[in-house]
Amino acid sequence: MKVLFVCSGGMSSAIVVKALKTEAKKHGHEMEVHAIGTSEVEQEMQKGWDVCMVAPQIKHRFDQVKVHADEAGVPCGAIPAQAYTPLGGPLLYKTLNELIK
Repeated sequence: MKVLFVCSGGMSSAIVVKALKTEAKKHGHEMEVHAIGTSEVEQEMQKGWDVCMVAPQIKHRFDQVKVHADEAGVPCGAIPAQAYTPLGGPLLYKTLNELIK
């Protein structure tokens, strides 16, 4: 599965990427997670992603990201703020599965 993670960058984003990949492995899945900023969304969305997740810190830009995701036919949703932690893997994985149903 290929997950496009739109975020503000920084260490917390790296922690979330790792937590999501680790949780996927626990469930027997390999996952590619690519973290980008909002300025890269339009061009990156066309590269065959399975799902797009938006970090809570940039919730104010969610609508902008969603437009590009909808145009590309990619399910898109916001990550719950409580999942944006090193221990958020299970909730991140649950949110991801809800988006791809």
